[in-house]
Amino acid sequence: MDPFLIVILVLVLIIIGLIVYNFTIYKKIKGFSNINDKVTSLNVLRDFLDAIGKDSSVDDKFEVINNILIEKFSIKYSTIVIFDGAEYLIKATNVDEKHWETMKNLHKEEIFKDSILTATPKYVTINRPDEKLSYQKTEMGRAKSAMFFPLYIDNIYIGYWIIESSEPHAFDNMDTSVLGIVRENIVSVYKSVSYQNTIENIYRVDKSTGLNSAEYLYGKGKRIIDKYPQSCICMFKIINIEEINRELGRDKGTELIIEVSNIIKRSISSQYIFVRYMGPKFAIAFSGVDIDGVETFVKAMKEEIENMKIIKNEEKGNSKKKQKSAVPKVNFVLATYYKGTGLEEVTKKLEEYLDDCDQNESNINCI
Repeated sequence: MDPFLIVILVLVLIIIGLIVYNFTIYKKIKGFSNINDKVTSLNVLRDFLDAIGKDSSVDDKFEVINNILIEKFSIKYSTIVIFDGAEYLIKATNVDEKHWETMKNLHKEEIFKDSILTATPKYVTINRPDEKLSYQKTEMGRAKSAMFFPLYIDNIYIGYWIIESSEPHAFDNMDTSVLGIVRENIVSVYKSVSYQNTIENIYRVDKSTGLNSAEYLYGKGKRIIDKYPQSCICMFKIINIEEINRELGRDKGTELIIEVSNIIKRSISSQYIFVRYMGPKFAIAFSGVDIDGVETFVKAMKEEIENMKIIKNEEKGNSKKKQKSAVPKVNFVLATYYKGTGLEEVTKKLEEYLDDCDQNESNINCI
């Protein structure tokens, strides 16, 4: 065989071998890249779970999650917007506040409507320096590329997550499958904290006393209580309120409830949580204080309340006035709450005691 042909054949075989080798290396590199993406995604999920478990508000948790996304994926801007059933709210963002109105109204932009309808991400970028993204108003130059991810729970649209870059074509090579996993993680976080969000915002302010309702105790109040390893929970009931309403009228009964609440409000520290629990029942969470440290205070409060007198003047014949009066009676019960246990279980036990004991009992009890 011609030596020249032999050399050509050897070179061809070497080239084929190199091609095969390079292809093998490429597959390995791609495999390592996929593994790295999966590891990153798992790390993000782990950090998400850590954020969910923190004793903080829902808004704070979303801020932490957004910061995790910015750090882990080297994102310039990240914004999470949730529809609460009435309006679109920015739950977390690192965009300047002057742009918030634009960011929470992206669902109205034509460029993103199809994305929302089809539940698919939308990538937008500019090609020339004098261009700007179509949804931008007066912010030309802030963002030059963006990826929009609609968020869904059980096929119900709940808002969107958008990431932005100050560079054009910044997300050309971004693995959308990994970001899709992150999007699902955001939805999972929202589902996980939605109950907490309800508890934090469901409380109301009692019009008569100005006190928060019981729900405050389990939401925002609990975060204050849980700054301490243990606290004393006190519940008391005005046991003769029905009799006072019957004898003096409901107006006087309401007056009594207001005065009782004012006595407590004047006497307790701002770190303690005082709520109107239900009807004639009130609850006080003495944050960071044990039962022994509360009993003396409660005894003083009971004495002051039961020294009150509600008076009603009644007009009689010949312009003579007749007075009716009543003195409140209260029943107190105390229990210890330990951080990490069920606060609602403690209050339930206290309420059951007040409801099931002798209705004429007027004591200070520890259970």
